[in-house]
Order: sequence, then structure tokens, then C-alpha cells
Amino acid sequence: MLKGFFLGIITLILAGLIGGYLLVKSGKIPANADGKPSKLEIWMARTSLRATLHNEAPKGPNPVALNDKNLLAGVMLFQENCAICHGTAKGEASASVIAKGLYEKPPQLATDGVEDDPEGYSFWKIKHGIRLTGMPSFRDALTDEQIWTLALFLKNMDHLPPQAQQAWQQVKNKGICKPLDASTQ
Repeated sequence: MLKGFFLGIITLILAGLIGGYLLVKSGKIPANADGKPSKLEIWMARTSLRATLHNEAPKGPNPVALNDKNLLAGVMLFQENCAICHGTAKGEASASVIAKGLYEKPPQLATDGVEDDPEGYSFWKIKHGIRLTGMPSFRDALTDEQIWTLALFLKNMDHLPPQAQQAWQQVKNKGICKPLDASTQ
């Protein structure tokens, strides 16, 4: 009896795996970046990200000191590496064509900020990227100190000292794509 029970469980698991494989191979699961994700997909991605951040993000304090120089450096790093997807101080109004075409849409951080997130979470996201989104890993492009400097800026972007605030207001997207003018279509 117990043998039959385990055989039934194994058969059920194998049928589920084969069914899942056939579903993926059939093309019935959308792969297009402009398609609306299912509720299950959204739940899986968010749940996985939260659990990963809880388990892997640094828990200690940011080793980069909170001062005007480092906040200004964070603004400059953001402009060079992040503004194309995450916008400028203008928030949603500054979303680039690239940002609008990504799935999942990157948050425009002046509007959808991460000031409430622990700095370790921002550090982890920048360093490792986020799978199945447009968020790349900057592990090979930026040093840990630069990543912590970005995390410092993101944590404090809503209350910057005057020089850093002025620099933040001057950040521009360096997007290479421009929307087509209706007259050229």
C-alpha cells in the first residue's frame, strides 16, 4: 500500500513536469516584453525577489559615509548608469523610450523611490540584477564602493543637501532612441 502511494506521488510529479515542459514548448506562455504578465507570474517574481533579498542582501550599515561628497558621487553614478531606465528627478515624466519598452517596467525612482528599502537591498539589486526583468548586474562594471555609493544616494534621494539636489535636478536621460513623430510614420 505504501509502495503504491509513493508510486502515485512520483507519477503525479512526473506528469506535472512533463505537462509543464509541454506547455512551455507549445509557446502558450507569452515571451513578449510588451505582453501583460499573469497574476501567477507577478506573484512568483515578487515572492522570489523578496525571499532572495531577505536571505542574501547585506544586513549591516552602508560602509560609504553619508556626506555631501558621496551623495554627489551617487548622483553622478546614477546619471551614468541608471537614469536611462530609472529616470530623472522629474519622475514618470522623464521615462525614456527604453524604459517604456522594458518588461517589467523599471520604476521611475523619483516617483517610485526606494528610500524605504534597506540600503543592503539596493546594493544587492544593483550588484546582482534582477532575473527576468531589464535590471542588469553591475558586478563587473562597478566596484562595491560605487554600488554602495549608489545605494546611499537612493536611500537619501528625497532629502539631498543643496549641491547634490542641484546635480540631481540636472540629471538627463542619455537615451539613444527617440519616439517616432506621427508625421514620419
